[in-house]
Amino acid sequence: MKTRFAPSPTGYIHLGNARTALFSFLLAKSQAGCFLLRIEDSDAARSLQALSDQVQTDLLWLGLPWEEGPGKPGERGPYFQSQRQSIYAYYYQQLHSLGRTYPCFCTEKALLIERKRQLAQGKPPRYAGSCRQLTATQVIEKKAQGQKASVRFRVLPAQTVNFYDLVKGVQVFSSDDIGDFVIQRSDSSAAFFFCNAIDDALMGVTHVLRGEDHLTNTPRQIMLLQALSLVVPAYGHMSLIFGEHGIPLSKRSGSFSIKALRELGYFPEALQNYLARLGHTYINPDFMDLQTTQTDVKTLYCCLCSL
Repeated sequence: MKTRFAPSPTGYIHLGNARTALFSFLLAKSQAGCFLLRIEDSDAARSLQALSDQVQTDLLWLGLPWEEGPGKPGERGPYFQSQRQSIYAYYYQQLHSLGRTYPCFCTEKALLIERKRQLAQGKPPRYAGSCRQLTATQVIEKKAQGQKASVRFRVLPAQTVNFYDLVKGVQVFSSDDIGDFVIQRSDSSAAFFFCNAIDDALMGVTHVLRGEDHLTNTPRQIMLLQALSLVVPAYGHMSLIFGEHGIPLSKRSGSFSIKALRELGYFPEALQNYLARLGHTYINPDFMDLQTTQTDVKTLYCCLCSL
């Protein structure tokens, strides 16, 4: 078993991030597996080296060391997405050769207008496919005019995507409800849907734990991996942690970061115990250390299923 924690270095780790890291760590350790750290710094405009360093400092302070990742030996690196562009280029080409991609010249304004129109009609927002049928000549003309294009993944119609969620059970999605989605931005950087899924497969990640806000991302990533004949990991989507105003914790919501809590004098063991019990009923009321918790496999799975 191999799990991973894959933060983006665009802000400090908060309690929600730390909880995901903790359960990923515990799940791997409960099966004598590997806990991997990957830094998802594909957004060059917002990713900072200082924040990447802080991520690693926070995890080590929390008692969650990684066996594979930055600073650790491993044959599946590099473990920073900014250093994996040649890998992504190869798989873009693979999808292109399969006829599963096309350039999209739609502007942000045009996409926003279309989204508002669909919502006003009571429809789920999805890409309308405006650029799906562009001819090679039309593509050349648009590029000659200086128009920038993103790259979209061509979703096959009338397909069913189903998977067993480690937390929520069986999940079923229809491809007809999922529009063609961007896998490469117009600045040539890799979009989350794409690089996150590719890296999980290539790094041998077997189990992915993440927040339930990523649940609708999963069918898209499954379709990508299946198109490329890559192994699909098992997914588990955990409930989110909400702040006092009913808003999920985020790097921008004003929630305490792990760095701030450490500076306030909190002990890592206190946060471990708090996060292990947060959002569900933990049957053991006693103080726990990581060694005790990671070997309590039955309890861990009960916790996951109730998150």
